[in-house]
Amino acid sequence: MITIYEKCHKDGVIKLIMDVQNMEFNVGISVEEQPDILDIQANYIDGGGNFWVALNNQEEVVGSIGLQKKTKEIAVLKKFFVYKDYRGKEYGFGEGLYKALLNFAIEKGFTKVILDTPSVATRSHHFYEKVGFKNISKKDMPIHYHYPDRDSLIYLLEL
Repeated sequence: MITIYEKCHKDGVIKLIMDVQNMEFNVGISVEEQPDILDIQANYIDGGGNFWVALNNQEEVVGSIGLQKKTKEIAVLKKFFVYKDYRGKEYGFGEGLYKALLNFAIEKGFTKVILDTPSVATRSHHFYEKVGFKNISKKDMPIHYHYPDRDSLIYLLEL
């Protein structure tokens, strides 16, 4: 099930993000380097974006995705994670999370969505390219924002 984030999901979201970033991809990013996940309501929802979670049958967080509004036209896709055991078409969590974000972005009138993704997350790169994102150089970013992994690739989607 895909649903909008509620405070009761906080611990599950933090665990998901830290596990995928550091246990699966060995990126070595701390919670302190990404304070947005400590207050999702303030950092995503209150600012004009949104944040969604995927829940398994036991209502445990198994996926997440967030959209931060940066300007009237530009938003940043962040914190798109799904546990390895819940990836793939048979579950549909990644696709469901992405569709929720995309529908919201279009409804709110955003014209560009950008994202950063660790260079080691090659499966993610294939997904982003498949759904229309283009890899761009950091100097070609339409806006600049903080992201913790210095070895990230940048992607842009024109809506």
